[in-house]
Amino acid sequence: MTLNQELLDILACPKCKGDLDLVGNKDGLKCAGCALVYPIREEIPVMLIDEAIPVQDWDKGVREKK
Repeated sequence: MTLNQELLDILACPKCKGDLDLVGNKDGLKCAGCALVYPIREEIPVMLIDEAIPVQDWDKGVREKK
């Protein structure tokens, strides 16, 4: 799964407007400021605050909100 670098350059965290970084296995975008990960599903970043997953949960393997 590869996101276009131009898209990555313009995306910002919808909550704090901070920078986002791809997580290790490239299935999420992490905001260090908010400690949230926005999942990437079917090559589309889900940039909804309600769908974001806390980093600590993401690190435990959680990939979807319940």
